Amino acid sequence: MADMNRFESIPFTEVRIDDAFWNDRLRINREVSIPYQYEQCLKTGRIDAFRLQWKPGLGEPPHIFWDSDVAKWIEAASYCHAVQPDPELEKLLDETAALVASAQQPDGYINTHFTQVEKENRWMNLRDNHELYCAGHLIEAGVVHFQATGKRTLLDAVCRYADYIDSVLGREAGKKRGYCGHEEIELALVRLYHVTGERRYLNLSRYFIDERGTEPFYFELEVKVRTWGSLSYYQAHLPVREQATAIGHAVRAVYLYCAMTDLAGELSDPTLLRACERIWDNLCGKRMYITGGIGNLKQNEGFTHDYDLPNETAYCETCASVALIMWNQRLLQLDCDGRYADVLERTLYNALPAGVSLDGKRFFYENPLSSRGVHHRQIWFGCACCPSNLSRLFASLGNYIFSRNSDELTVHLYVQSSTIRQKVAGASIRLALETHYPWEGRVQLMIEVDRETDFTLRLRIPGWCRSHQIRIREKLIKPPLEKGYALIRRKWQSGDIVEIDFEMPVERMKSNPAVSFNHGRVALQRGPIVYAVEDADLEASAWDIILPENSNLQARWDANLLGGVTVIEGSALVPVQPHVNDDLYQKETRPQFIVTPFRAIPYCVWDNRQAGAMSVWIKDQK
Repeated sequence: MADMNRFESIPFTEVRIDDAFWNDRLRINREVSIPYQYEQCLKTGRIDAFRLQWKPGLGEPPHIFWDSDVAKWIEAASYCHAVQPDPELEKLLDETAALVASAQQPDGYINTHFTQVEKENRWMNLRDNHELYCAGHLIEAGVVHFQATGKRTLLDAVCRYADYIDSVLGREAGKKRGYCGHEEIELALVRLYHVTGERRYLNLSRYFIDERGTEPFYFELEVKVRTWGSLSYYQAHLPVREQATAIGHAVRAVYLYCAMTDLAGELSDPTLLRACERIWDNLCGKRMYITGGIGNLKQNEGFTHDYDLPNETAYCETCASVALIMWNQRLLQLDCDGRYADVLERTLYNALPAGVSLDGKRFFYENPLSSRGVHHRQIWFGCACCPSNLSRLFASLGNYIFSRNSDELTVHLYVQSSTIRQKVAGASIRLALETHYPWEGRVQLMIEVDRETDFTLRLRIPGWCRSHQIRIREKLIKPPLEKGYALIRRKWQSGDIVEIDFEMPVERMKSNPAVSFNHGRVALQRGPIVYAVEDADLEASAWDIILPENSNLQARWDANLLGGVTVIEGSALVPVQPHVNDDLYQKETRPQFIVTPFRAIPYCVWDNRQAGAMSVWIKDQK
């Protein structure tokens, strides 16, 4: 059983990032993506919908989930302003927050669709109509806008909204015993509780979690006849404490697991945590792609069965990657277990950054692991949940690097950064982390203390690393390992330097044999980075390349390629195709091969050049 509530994340406002992998991504997110997303929200009517001026015949009506896109933009922009204050951005944020608050109804309700388009259907279809989902994102936006600016305009509005929701939904007489079809409000209410201290918000979140999946099933009572969707699609087929597999819609599922983990910690509830651990074992052990993407099926935007991981049709919604990172961070705070950080890191360096182009203006909704050259990022979507979701994760990256408790500091991610002084073991401590990770395996940690102090420094040893060395003041040490972390306990002095060297060879990765799609194929990984082959780098199609077992693969830094990446180079084989007829089935002939130059690039930067085939899993020859 995990020792709950052991750690808290060092907030992103107390972390300064200066990192070779992340600097340009964070700058472009701030300078390009977030302004671009605002313009798209304005152009498509999402922002003006809060003016409540729509009437039938006046263009496209506000959609049921539009409010969430604006809310996530507010959250992302607020994070950016908090890290790097910008008076113009603050002005735009304040205007947008005030506009959203102005749409609040006298009873506290905020929803542009059900205030203007379907007034009579408020709270009539919690399963499908996204009212509580949008409310959750509005609540998160209000919390972060307040934290970034100190202004309560939106925070006060979402508190009134949460109070109103609490008056409508619950187990008390006269209330609907309903819950949301698209989870999100559950975790948002915990965040609202943290910033306000109002216990009723935590209790409302607990109600939503406890009520979900109980009989009689609310979604079956709500409307007797449904045209689509099973209870498991909404994770409402069983009480949450009885669930054991990742099921249904991936984003909904993992947002639910985030809230379950939050409540496990807040309420010291081991039954919730045990359910999360069971589900995590299933999801990350049997249903996750090597890139950290999740959700294999387009039809339900989610899960099917164990080891069903097709590549070309992989869904891997960008929002699901955001959710998986959020969930693993929450688990880390309750149980500092390196397996959670390993998944967080895998997704953070592979599936997530693939969701946006290097110029910051094109986005993937789906992130397949192979393509015939026809899958490309889009400038926007009718359902535009992914762009602003990705931007809010990027903008809050500092939240994920370090944790602390009363006498320990923990390093989860090796992102070049420094912390503002932290109070640990009664002393004021500052960490500065220098590295060229993930391209190189050397890390230096510089420590400053206001006085000699005895505390524990926890350093994550990544699961991908087979060998490492740790030195303090150039002296080799071998600290004990606990759940994937090296524990260094000593009296620290200012000027202490911890050096870590992670061995980072090119690794050939195999799937579990139950993953039939990868039979006879191998993927390449170096450190946390998963690689892919693209036609742009090859003299043959990425679909035809065969990688012999004895191929001498070398990693090489290329500062001029795709913003600066480490590539993997060597030689591969391409079959010489004999002349064949058009028959569907033909006699087997022994293939002949020619040697061809080989280069693989990080998966996270694919589709940033000319169109062409791509594949993560490469044909293997032994």
